[in-house]
Parts: sequence; C-alpha cells; structure tokens
Amino acid sequence: MHRCTGRVFLVVAAACVTCAALVACTTAPPKPTAKLNDGELAVPADYKAWPKFLSNVQRPDAKQVRDIYLVPGADKTKMGEAFPDGTILVMENYAAKANADGTLVTGADGKLVKGDLMRIFVMGKGDGWADKTPAELKNGTWIYAAYDGAGKPVADPTVNCRACHLPLANKDFVHRYDEYFSARSSN
Repeated sequence: MHRCTGRVFLVVAAACVTCAALVACTTAPPKPTAKLNDGELAVPADYKAWPKFLSNVQRPDAKQVRDIYLVPGADKTKMGEAFPDGTILVMENYAAKANADGTLVTGADGKLVKGDLMRIFVMGKGDGWADKTPAELKNGTWIYAAYDGAGKPVADPTVNCRACHLPLANKDFVHRYDEYFSARSSN
C-alpha cells in the first residue's frame, strides 16, 4: 500500500509539473515568425482588450494624455528582466483638452482631460527584427511604427523613436519601465 501511494504521488507530481510547464508556455506572447523592420508592424486589432501597461499618463509638456497597452503574456515579465520576443506595446496619444485661452483642462482629480486620439505608436520585439537599422540606432530587436488616430500609417520618423529609447538599454529600451513594475507590484 505504501509503495502504491508513492507511485500515485509521483504520477500526480509529474502531471502537475507538466501542467505547470504547459501553462508557462501559453502565458508568453506568441513568437514572431516574420522578420520585420520599422514601419512594418501593424496596429493589433484587439489591443484594447490587452492588459494596460500604464493608463492616463500625464504629459502636460506635450499637451497629451497617453494610454499604453501590453500584449498578453508579456505582462508576466518580472522587474529586471527583458521583455520576451513577441512583446508588443501600443501607445495611444490623446490631445489634452484645452480651454479657449489655451490652458489645459483638468478634471476634479487635477489630471488632464483626454481630447481626440492623435497618434497610435506600436513598438514590437522579435528575433532578427530591425536588421536594416543602423547599428548606432539599434534598440536591441525592437521596431517602431506610427499611425494617425484613425489607424492609418503615417510617415513618422522612427529615427526619433529610436533616439528617444536608445538611452534605456538597461530598461530593455522601454520608457516608464520602473513605473510599470512599481504600479504592478502595488496592485
């Protein structure tokens, strides 16, 4: 009887390990299959259903409010780790509403009020991506694309994206990396 219980325990334990491995595999973002470069990453149709990276990011200096979404699975990344291949971030840039005198409108909470959606920026990471990017502008294997508020591609210079993200190598080239993990750990 004791031996049988031990065998049953080993079978159950093995099943649990297998199940945990399968769950871990399904929580990562899908691995990209095609190699892409700047401007080639489309706005994912379902991104608004994704976990929020950060929301209602206040940018009074740019007269903007931003919402940032993170592809499911990439939200399992831990602080200090690089995001896995297949990670996509989508940032919506809204104009901050302004009064007739040009001052920015704030809500009862003191935060800027969202106006019209101006731009959608997509940042994605994949093995072999950005292979046409000059070495001095490489942000690992991240690529960038820009769209107007209606989702149509715009000729936005991704060189600006790359230059802005370049100093963040120790944060996997992701702005607000620390803020994201800090907000996530406090929830």
